[in-house]
Amino acid sequence: MKWRKHLDWLLTHLTLVIVCFIFFFPVLWLTLASFSATGSIYDLGGFFPKSFSLAGFRKLFGDTTMYDYPNWLKNTLFVAVGSSVLGTILVILTAYTISRFQFKARKTLMKSTLVLSMFPSFMGMTAVYLLMVNFGLINRLWALILIYASGAPMGYLVQKGYFDSLSSSVFEAARLDGASSFRVFRSIALPLSKPIIVYTALTQFAWPWSDFILPNLLLKNKDKWTVAVGLMHLDETQFTRFAAGSIFIAVPIVILYFCLSGFLVTGVTAGAAKE
Repeated sequence: MKWRKHLDWLLTHLTLVIVCFIFFFPVLWLTLASFSATGSIYDLGGFFPKSFSLAGFRKLFGDTTMYDYPNWLKNTLFVAVGSSVLGTILVILTAYTISRFQFKARKTLMKSTLVLSMFPSFMGMTAVYLLMVNFGLINRLWALILIYASGAPMGYLVQKGYFDSLSSSVFEAARLDGASSFRVFRSIALPLSKPIIVYTALTQFAWPWSDFILPNLLLKNKDKWTVAVGLMHLDETQFTRFAAGSIFIAVPIVILYFCLSGFLVTGVTAGAAKE
């Protein structure tokens, strides 16, 4: 039995190491490519560059004549922050309402949203584009915020699970003391929900931060592009700049995940269980 346990331990850790390497290798390759001195993908001479330089990062922020990365970064930050704030408010309100209130269409609404969430979001891109054209919202950054935020409440199930896990006695005691529904939500539910609020805000921030399909569909002018759209329009001779931009755009979201990892774990685990 001992050698079987040792073999199982060895195979498990070997599999984990292989999987980690498979996921880590593209990141390592892209990071090293961002320091390539040649700039073109055809001059790498294999997987890794032969000479290294910081020219890619200097051009990324210094040469903004054709490719204005700082402006793309500002647009992306505006859309991501706006979507995160508005989307978090809508998701938390939706989850709390379905968790704590009983009404006729409650179960029907839950089943409908569950079925609709099974369909990929890009199926409705044509309809979204036609709506944006008719309302004159093409090339409007705040139009992206409205679309991201309006779709956010569809993913309320984790947040609902968190509110379900909160003790009902606290809410009942507040109502016996004469607190209104809004007062209960503001004074009791929100202070107890910091982990799930942080989790929701971060997930709502990460989606528009890296999304390409919707901004590419709605943003036609170069000065309105987000980072994802702008980087995809770089040609092969600008691959070092593309790699540098990809690495730089990933750094803020990685830092946020590490700094807020405690809230994320608490929010997800609490939202996956019911009282």
